[in-house]
Amino acid sequence: MVESLLDIAEVAGRSGLAPSALRFYENRGLIASAGRNGLRRTYRPDVLDRLALIACARGAGFTIAEIARFLLSTPDDTKLRARMAEKARELEEDITRLTRMRDGLHHASTCMHEPLVECPDFKRTFEGPATLTPSPGR
Repeated sequence: MVESLLDIAEVAGRSGLAPSALRFYENRGLIASAGRNGLRRTYRPDVLDRLALIACARGAGFTIAEIARFLLSTPDDTKLRARMAEKARELEEDITRLTRMRDGLHHASTCMHEPLVECPDFKRTFEGPATLTPSPGR
């Protein structure tokens, strides 16, 4: 069975990325085209999985260069593994901070206390270690 290829417009539509972003990612070695159909680049369907990984990594704060390195990494790349562990710690801090904010906003959306910021339940959402700023490098 022959795998059907997707042209750049279809990949753009399904991934939500502009064709120029796909060409940029290809130039940076993050994705590879399977060839051309006329003047249009074509891609194997698994490029959508790769693009989802790239989008997730970008959303987590990884740079294009870090993603490119990650995509080519091997288990013995100790420097990259250390960076991944560091990034995981940063994400845990972000998740904790954002969870607190989410919980506070859920409460605030229905709270009748005046002023809202003095509500004991609202204040309790932010108890604990101060997390005044996002993780370094953000």
